[in-house]
Amino acid sequence: MRSEKKFDAVKMMREIRDKLSKEFMNMSYEEQKRYIKDRIKPETPKHKAEGSVHFV
Repeated sequence: MRSEKKFDAVKMMREIRDKLSKEFMNMSYEEQKRYIKDRIKPETPKHKAEGSVHFV
């Protein structure tokens, strides 16, 4: 017997994909790349954010 899901990852993924498809419909490949790049921010590792030195 399956329990009721509180979070449906597949449904969420499909909703995000559909939204992006509509937004990308009239964009060139270069515009799509810029759109994604502008929205993805790299995470700064904690040790670098605090200014400590990392030795390899």
